[in-house]
Amino acid sequence: MNDSIKSVGPGVPGNTLILGLGNTLLGDEGVGVKTVSYLQNTQPVLQTVEMLDGGTLSFILAGPVEDADNLIVIDAAQLNSAPGTVHLFEGQEMDQFVMRNKHNSVHEVSLSDLLVIAHLSGQLPQRRALIGIQPERIDWSDTLSDSVTQSVPVASDLVHELLMRWRQELREVEGA
Repeated sequence: MNDSIKSVGPGVPGNTLILGLGNTLLGDEGVGVKTVSYLQNTQPVLQTVEMLDGGTLSFILAGPVEDADNLIVIDAAQLNSAPGTVHLFEGQEMDQFVMRNKHNSVHEVSLSDLLVIAHLSGQLPQRRALIGIQPERIDWSDTLSDSVTQSVPVASDLVHELLMRWRQELREVEGA
């Protein structure tokens, strides 16, 4: 597992974890990890944001998930859509999608397992989102398909839009 902490510029109040999931040796299954790498290499550094390569998950990720006030997970997801489709699931919608699809996970520990652990410990991030990307192929390959490669900047832009919206929502609540 490879991690990198970024901290300069505007961010959302509190600790934000951007968690990329996937196996980079299984083609499009690695899109979450590759999107986090893209963010680290091309986007402005964000204050109070930690970007983490979660690989194929493990229980050691429970700590960072529980420590986060804001959580964005990026992963390949069966959306029953065209390859490369990007969909945002937030809050309860994320929880429902993850729980419905927990048996479809190819990860050692599923995202639903981590969310349940955080919930049981009373530390489920209040603001949480899943950016799911429809894979085209999951097979031995260290590259993404063309359609999924084109979705990486779209997902990256969605991360920034989400962070800015969360920041604005918090400012409005503080100002009320």
